[in-house]
Amino acid sequence: MSDRILRRPEVVSVVGIGTTKLYELISEGKFPKPVKLSARSVGWLESEVQEWIKEQAEKRQGAA
Repeated sequence: MSDRILRRPEVVSVVGIGTTKLYELISEGKFPKPVKLSARSVGWLESEVQEWIKEQAEKRQGAA
């Protein structure tokens, strides 16, 4: 199974947070690290982003 690479604009759109917060979460180890695609571009594995979203939903359900 192939995994799609999501670029930053798509990641912030799907996750619903801004770029600054995205990189803050990455630096805190709370969001998947990007995959380096070239000298000046990165992307995220769609499966890792979807798993992060799932984990956030599970935290919410556990807190209720």
